[in-house]
Amino acid sequence: MSNKLRIVFMGTPDFAVATLKDILKAGYEVVGVITAPDRPAGRGRKLQQSAVKTFALENNLKVLQPTNLKDDEFLKELKALNANLQVVVAFRMLPEMVWKMPPLGTFNLHASLLPDYRGAAPINWAIINGETKTGVTTFFIDEKIDTGAVILQEAVAIEKTESAGSLHDKLMELGAKVVVKTLQKIETNTATTTVQPKEKDLKTAYKLNKENTKIDWNQDTDSIYNLIRGLSPYPTAWSYLKNAENDPVNVKFYEVEKDVKPHKRAPGAIIVENSKVLVATINGFIILKEIQLPGKKKMPIKDILNGYTFDENAKML
Repeated sequence: MSNKLRIVFMGTPDFAVATLKDILKAGYEVVGVITAPDRPAGRGRKLQQSAVKTFALENNLKVLQPTNLKDDEFLKELKALNANLQVVVAFRMLPEMVWKMPPLGTFNLHASLLPDYRGAAPINWAIINGETKTGVTTFFIDEKIDTGAVILQEAVAIEKTESAGSLHDKLMELGAKVVVKTLQKIETNTATTTVQPKEKDLKTAYKLNKENTKIDWNQDTDSIYNLIRGLSPYPTAWSYLKNAENDPVNVKFYEVEKDVKPHKRAPGAIIVENSKVLVATINGFIILKEIQLPGKKKMPIKDILNGYTFDENAKML
């Protein structure tokens, strides 16, 4: 006997849109979409709707935008949708009264191979930590974050030059397909689950902040290279630049190459040679390809050199 699925979808950014699109393409009924409230954005601080809301309205889906997921009015509206399954992709933590509501449960798509990289930034940390593979996981939500019973997992290789941006897009497409496979299993009563192991030495996807995105030039070349590509194009790795007599300024790093080799330069020292800009690490150099100076757009280094001069004692701090 199969289940006729009535789905409530919860998500906010582009990453979630790909999944919602594939759910509709596969012919499933989506009875409602829950997404974040419109927020002021840009210089004019105009209200901007989420990517999921835009897509949902274009496809004539009912949209709810609660500010409080425990609000009685919202819970009443959610219950009235009469869904038997909820699918969550890149949303926020749900209260128990919400995830327990549908008879078939609530499952989440997470962009890592759980139990590793639970948390807010799994795509970034997999690259920062130099992993060679990652993947996506669907799991039934429980009372903790990313700890529920696993339904499906699929892995993907992380290329040596992969950025967070390119890996995001790869996992977005893979995740959409895995969600549809998960729906097919739930629909046909063939879904089996695996309890996540309670391992002690798990890798965590900590929230990114100003401290853990700053480059430490006393680290080895590979670690710095991985940090930069793991934070590109967002939120970007950064460093202070001390140039000439000027105060240090904040520089963002988008694209770099690496060169591991012995040298006698101090970590952070900047070398300009043959239209290239290199920054010394403890065991090599980071070669700058695309960076952003304060008040400027991100630019290729050759364009920056046309109008900006690095002093012979310039350094990254």
